Amino acid sequence: MPTPPLTGLRVLEMTNYIAGPYCGMILADLGADVVKIENPAMGDFSRGNAPFIGGEGAGFMAINRNKRSCAINLKAPEGRDLFLRLADTADVVIENFRPGTTRDLGVDYETVKARNPAIIYASVSAFGQTGPYGHRAGLDLIVQGMSGIMSITGEGEGRPPVKPGVPIGDLAGALYTANAIQAAYIHRLKTGEGQYIDVSLFESAVALEVWETSGYFANGVVPGPIGSAHRTSAPYQAFKTTDGYVTIGATSPNNWHNCCAVLGLPHLENDPRFATTAARKARQDELAALIEAVTMTASTGHWYRAFDAAGVPCGELYRIDQVVEDPHLIDRGFIRDLQHTTLGAVRNTGSPIHLSATPVRMERAGPVLGEHTIEVLAGVGLTAADVAGLEAAGVVKQAKIEQAAASASSP
Repeated sequence: MPTPPLTGLRVLEMTNYIAGPYCGMILADLGADVVKIENPAMGDFSRGNAPFIGGEGAGFMAINRNKRSCAINLKAPEGRDLFLRLADTADVVIENFRPGTTRDLGVDYETVKARNPAIIYASVSAFGQTGPYGHRAGLDLIVQGMSGIMSITGEGEGRPPVKPGVPIGDLAGALYTANAIQAAYIHRLKTGEGQYIDVSLFESAVALEVWETSGYFANGVVPGPIGSAHRTSAPYQAFKTTDGYVTIGATSPNNWHNCCAVLGLPHLENDPRFATTAARKARQDELAALIEAVTMTASTGHWYRAFDAAGVPCGELYRIDQVVEDPHLIDRGFIRDLQHTTLGAVRNTGSPIHLSATPVRMERAGPVLGEHTIEVLAGVGLTAADVAGLEAAGVVKQAKIEQAAASASSP
């Protein structure tokens, strides 16, 4: 098999929940050896989040795939020393603790850099390491509210605030951090220099609003929620059918022509109220009512096939159970089973990155807590007896692995 592009990159990940782990997952998918440093008492907090498969958190296993788990108590002096020995051999450190925590633990960037000047050290936090909010704790919900995302999400003015169904602040922070780490790695390959990376979820979320903020800077109009519609184009939204919704995006002149033909409304194309994109957007609600009066006469599948045949961008509005059975995703290998040490095969989504020469890897689901402690610490000279002694002292933890299940453990 071809070698993944980041093979040979060694990463230490001190993270919990989503932003840090998702960043590490991206690097692990690309071939990096990501060692997850976890608290021996409970590990990554997301291990305790339902639903569970055989006692293991499903979400944890998904976003910690392809990683190794080494359980070390960083609050113990011996644990701190073990981490620093591991950092001596690492290329990258990722952490998403509250600012100041790594300094209190003695595993901060300056401490690691003094021993390993080429280290790339990435901190992901709610508001960043500096500024008036730098000391504040924060979660995705807080960031979504403060970033303005929740002010532009939902059905319209007067309705309660709505956040996107996925933790967009966490995921955006993870993606920006993974990108920054790879950029820093390229820089180090050129110069030999490591560096510090500071990414905030707050700024990452605001950065995703580039369309909305640029519009505000241009005309001073504060954007509000518009449901599934587009800021500048119409028709571009979800329309009700007899059994669900169909999404239609007729943004070009040719697509608008074909859209009118499919709907049996050819007169709309020459109607002065809808003659241009700007005119259609200005009368968006009026246009949507005319279109939906037609789409509500047939099924989602009917309209999907009709618009698709005409070349008009369209789609069915899926539930999650429909998404994971989509034949296109299955054909491209995006839905797959990953092996878990104790559970056997566990269903998972894959990586959207398709590289022709250096494909990503999909080897194993997230590890059992302390599954690789002996293996990882052996890399810095510890024997099994050494690890056993440290475990007895509460400094590390090694998993007691039972025989893996023979069949898939998830629906």
